[in-house]
Amino acid sequence: MKQWLKAATMLCILAWSAPTLAWWNSTPSDYTDTRYPVVLVHGMFGFDSIAGVDYWYGVAEDLRKYGADVYTTQVPALDSTIARGEALLPQVEAIAAVHGKVNLVGHSHGGPTARYVARVRPDLVASVTSVGSPHKGSPVADLIVGSPAEGLGATLGNALGGLIDLLSGGGYDQNMSASMYSLTSQGSAEFNNFAPAGVPSTACGEGAYSDNGVRFYSWGGTGVLTNALDVSDALLGTTSLAFGFSANDGLVGRCSNHFGKVIRDNYFMNHLDEVNQTLGLHSLFETDPKAVFQQHANRLKNAGL
Repeated sequence: MKQWLKAATMLCILAWSAPTLAWWNSTPSDYTDTRYPVVLVHGMFGFDSIAGVDYWYGVAEDLRKYGADVYTTQVPALDSTIARGEALLPQVEAIAAVHGKVNLVGHSHGGPTARYVARVRPDLVASVTSVGSPHKGSPVADLIVGSPAEGLGATLGNALGGLIDLLSGGGYDQNMSASMYSLTSQGSAEFNNFAPAGVPSTACGEGAYSDNGVRFYSWGGTGVLTNALDVSDALLGTTSLAFGFSANDGLVGRCSNHFGKVIRDNYFMNHLDEVNQTLGLHSLFETDPKAVFQQHANRLKNAGL
C-alpha cells in the first residue's frame, strides 16, 4: 500500500509540475514556421475570444511560440455555411493581401466554412484543414431539424448566439435554423455538390488530397467522456446518443469528419477537446490537442505551405 501511495504521489507531482518542466522541451523554435499564415475558423456557437478566453484555447499562442503566423477569424456563430463563408472571405482577402495565401484550419462548422472560401477563391488558399467537421452531416442536426423541438431550439439558439456575438464583438445576425440545416445530411449533400473537392466519394474513405492548387487535410476524435472534471462532457454524452453505436466525438461521426488526407480519425477526444476546450481539460491518456496542431503546422511547413 505504501508503495502504491508513493507512486501515485509522484504521478500527481509530475502532472502539476509539468509547466515548470518546459525547459526540457526540445521542440525547435521554427517548428511551426509555415510559409503561409495559419488562419483559424471557429465552429457553431463559436467566437474569437470572450473575457480573455479563446475559442481555440491556447492553440494560437502555442503555434506562434514555435514560429507560426496565426490569425483568428470571426464569422457568425450561427448561419448557413455559405453565409459564414461570405463573412470569412473578406478576412482571408485582407490576410492574403499581406502574405499571398493562407492555410485555413476550421473546427466543426468552420471546416465547411473554410471549404467555401477555397471553392470561390482558390488563389488565396494554400490548404484547408478540417478538425471534427461534419462534411456529410450530423445525426444530431438530422434529429432536430423538422422535429417539434426545432422552433424552440431556434429561438433559444439565436438568443445564445446573439449573446456570444455581443460578448465577442462580432456584429453579426444569427440564424440558428440555417446553421442547423447546413449541418444535416441533406444540407451537407447540397453544399458538397457546390464544393465537392476533398470530400470522399465512399462512405468512410479519403477525398482528393488536392484540387486547384489547394491541399486538403482532416482529423477528428471518437472520444466522448474524456475527463471527469469537464462539465461539457455530460452534454456531449447526451448528444452522442443520436449516433447509436457508431463512433463519434459527441457531435460528429468518425466517417463524416473525413476530408482530403485523413491524418487520424480516432483521437480519444470529444468535439470540444479538439480545440483544447473546456479550458484545456482533455484526456490525460491522449495526445495534447495543442501538440496535434503543432505537428500539423510542421506538416504544412514541410509541404512548403
